[in-house]
This record gives sequence, structure tokens and C-alpha cells, in this order.
Amino acid sequence: MFFRKNSSPNNELESHVKGSRDSKSIDSVKTISEVETTSDTEDVHDVVSLKQKAIEDTRKQLEQDLAVKHYFHRKLMDTLDLGLLASLEEKTARTELQNAVCQLMDDDNEHPLSLEGRQRVLSQIEDEVFGLGPLEPLLKDTSVSDILVNGAKNVYVERFGRLEKTPYTFLDDRHLRNIIDRIVSLVGRRIDEASPMVDARLTDGSRVNAIIPPLAIDGPSVSIRRFAVDRLTMDNLLELDSVSPEMAMFVEGAVKGELNVLISGGTGSGKTTTLNIFSGFIPSDQRIITIEDSAELQLQQPHVIRLETRPANLEGKGEITQRELVKNSLRMRPDRIVVGEVRGSEAVDMLSAMNTGHDGSLATIHANTPRDALSRVENMFAMAGWTISAKNLRSQIASAIHIVVQMERQEDGKRRMVSIQEINGMEGEVITMSEIFRFEREGVDSEGNVKGKYVATGVVPDCHSHLTKRGIDVPFELFNDLK
Repeated sequence: MFFRKNSSPNNELESHVKGSRDSKSIDSVKTISEVETTSDTEDVHDVVSLKQKAIEDTRKQLEQDLAVKHYFHRKLMDTLDLGLLASLEEKTARTELQNAVCQLMDDDNEHPLSLEGRQRVLSQIEDEVFGLGPLEPLLKDTSVSDILVNGAKNVYVERFGRLEKTPYTFLDDRHLRNIIDRIVSLVGRRIDEASPMVDARLTDGSRVNAIIPPLAIDGPSVSIRRFAVDRLTMDNLLELDSVSPEMAMFVEGAVKGELNVLISGGTGSGKTTTLNIFSGFIPSDQRIITIEDSAELQLQQPHVIRLETRPANLEGKGEITQRELVKNSLRMRPDRIVVGEVRGSEAVDMLSAMNTGHDGSLATIHANTPRDALSRVENMFAMAGWTISAKNLRSQIASAIHIVVQMERQEDGKRRMVSIQEINGMEGEVITMSEIFRFEREGVDSEGNVKGKYVATGVVPDCHSHLTKRGIDVPFELFNDLK
């Protein structure tokens, strides 16, 4: 035993916990996602009321549980030897932990708990010791897309495109720092006063950014972009009304036809998800190299090489940038190069690759419009120290990139593909573009949902003949603006 007091744990609780663990249903608090199973025939307002009630009930229950959990967690630290516990296999360690917590609960008369309450508190303490503490239940909730921690006492999540505050809290800033250290240590990175910002990822691939004092004035801050366990497909986007069938057919043809595609959008607009979906159209017999700051792409093809940047070490040495990885990838005989996000000087080598036979490349970029995306690429050349004339630079951009897809997260929380534009070439010193499809916004309904429709502009893209010659069927009817 690895706790100082001899224990005789509550057998009823122990067997109940083990059974619950086997069924993966420890937390009996009703979650928001469970409300989603409500019949589609029910009135929308009733469903909204059920969600709100579930949120409030969960909040009240958690506020009670957290106070008790913090109490027993502190006592556990005084009775359990975590060093010896860490040396055990996880299954054995969990059993020892359950025994210790059950003993503490049996000996305590100040915090009476029901069997169900004990079960929940025990689950939360296990999350503290073996997981990421208060973040664990949020990471298990499939309805949560982002987790935002603003100091120890403020934890927010994004559900269905909308932010909401949760009842989960940390004991103090030290507690939060311990969880941050646990996250970054998993990927061999560090965070301290000398390096107070870090990008990392969780074991499921979720992207994490953390920043601590002195840069974060009000305490440590953590932002987690959830990793979708089930890979989305174009069919999912169609079901979510994020794209039209005509747009879906065209971008599928563009990827299969090895056009260079740049996916543009703001933060949280769905760029990486769209890039994942587009990559699914790449033939399985091609060699694909992905380059990312934090690996999160989920390519399903058998011949994929995944590359990831590396930050500098304690001495400020050993950093490997995206530009260096792009350069190296050109020596690896790629059929396709996929860059998670173009944000700096790597744009030079990326466009150089696109202009020298590496067609079919995919990349994302932060920009509000397709025109802004090209301006940002131009600025990245300047960041890399290039001093060529604007006309020559724009000519390179126009010949390298074929299609720009614009994603947008609108105020109703939905991500939509709002524009697809083709780059036609140069006219004087200006890059000319033609919009092929767009989302025409019509207003907002009484429930705050954006109303609109996807339309074709009537412009037949210049790449149509290229795709046809490659045997890709892209009917002229897709571009008919009279439908």
C-alpha cells in the first residue's frame, strides 16, 4: 500500500467504481451532449430549454463536488506517496489511489457523500493524479470544440460555435501551472519565465497554447483547440450546410487535378478541418509530406510523411523552422506538399516549389478575404528579405496559386465556405481573380441564425479545360448562375 494509514476501503463503492470504469460512465452528471438525443420532432424552444436546464444542473452539481474534491485532494497529498505510485502500472496505481481515497472518505465525518457523490469525487481525484485535472471532463465532452482557461478561476468552452463559462476551476495559479507543465512535458517542451509561451499538443492531437506571467498579467492562460476524433468528410460539411454540392464537386476536382489550393480564413473559421477534408481527395498512390508547427492533420493515405517544427532549446539553439522543413521536403521526392499554415518566410520556398513542378500543394493562411490572402503572401516575401519588384513578386504568386478558398465563422457559430476564387494571372501590376462560387448573405432570423444561399457566379473557371484534359468530370452546369 502506498498511503500511510491502513485502509479498509468501502467495498460497495470500490465495486461500483470498477463496474463504472468498465462501462466508461463514471461521471453521472447529465451533460449537454446527452440533451442532443432529444427527438427531432420536439419543439425547438423545448430543446433549448432542456439544454439550458442541463447546463444549470451541471453547474450546481459541479460547484458542490469541486469543493469536496479540493478538500480530499489536499488530504490525499499528505497521505499518499505519489513517487511510488508513479512507478506502478496504471491499473495497479488506480486501484491504490481508489483505496486511499475511500479510506479518507470513511474516516471523514465533515463531508457526508452519497454513493453517487463519492463516485464522482473519486473520478475527479483520479483526473487530478493521472490526467489534466479539471480539464479532463471537458476533453471527454464531444460537444466542446475549444477550451479557454483565463487564470485559475475562469474556464470557458465553445459549444456549437458559442462561448460559455463553465463551473470548473483550479485551486490556484500553482495548480494550473502544474497542469500546464504536465501538458508541455508530454511533447518534450518547457514553459518558464525564460520561455513563457509554448505551443504543444495533447495525446489525442488537440492543439494547446499556454502563456504565463509575466506576459499573462492575470495569471496563466491556456487555449486548447480540440482534435476531432472522428475525421470529418465533405459529406459532413454538406450536412452542416457549410458548403453547397456544386462547390464540393468543384474543389474535389481541383484537388484531384493537382491545382495548388490556398485555404484562407480567420481564427477558428475551420481552415485546418477544411484542409483535412481536401487532403482526403488526394489519390492514395501519391507520396504526401505534411509540414506543421503542431501536428494535427489526419491524412488517411498510406504514404504520408509528417514533419513538425522544433523550438529552440534552453541555450537558444536547435530551432527548426517551417522554412527549413519545406526546403528539406523538396529533397524527399514529394508528390504533394501540405503546409498546415503559411505564416512566415516559408512562403518563399512553398511558392518556389509550386512554380517548379510540385503541383497539387495545399496550405492554409490567416486572412479575411481571398485578396487579403494574396497580400499576406506578398508581405511574407518581404519578411524573408526579398527585394524584387512588386510586379515580379505578384507574377510569381499568380503563377503558383490556382485556387483560393475562403472560410468564415459567422455569428451564429457556423463555419461556411463563403467564396471560391480562381487566380487568372496579371493585369498590369495587379493579380486578377474571378469568383466562381460565393455565399450570398440575406440576413439573420429571429433565433440569430444567418440566412443566405450558395450561388454560382456564372463564371466558368480557366482551369476547367485543364481538369477535363486530366479526365476529371466537372460539368458546366456547376457554374450556371440561373439554377
